[in-house]
Amino acid sequence: QVQLVESGGGLVQPGGSLRLSCAASGSIFSINAMGWYRQAPGKERELVAAITSGGSTNYADSVKGRFTISRDNAKNTVYLQMNSLKPEDTAVYYCNAAVVEDPLWPKNEYSYWGQGTQVTVSS
Repeated sequence: QVQLVESGGGLVQPGGSLRLSCAASGSIFSINAMGWYRQAPGKERELVAAITSGGSTNYADSVKGRFTISRDNAKNTVYLQMNSLKPEDTAVYYCNAAVVEDPLWPKNEYSYWGQGTQVTVSS
């Protein structure tokens, strides 16, 4: 089993910044892609940003230039630096990791989710 624990959410004024962290622990051999998703009330969960084990990134158009995803492979941790926050960024943010648990089966990866952390952007 693998656990993802997120931290760093909260209430911030428009234009402010927050940094989310997500640490993975448990039965981990390696982690392929890691990412951040968000879900606002009444909306579907959407991809915010993702990063491969090699450091390649992609972002939703709505956050390009404002958010930065990074990871520390030694700590099995992914970060999301969020700047110039807008009210429309308000959502529950979820961390996701594609984990390889058994080195004998490196192509078998399992998707794990964190419990979510609330980000509220409001004056």
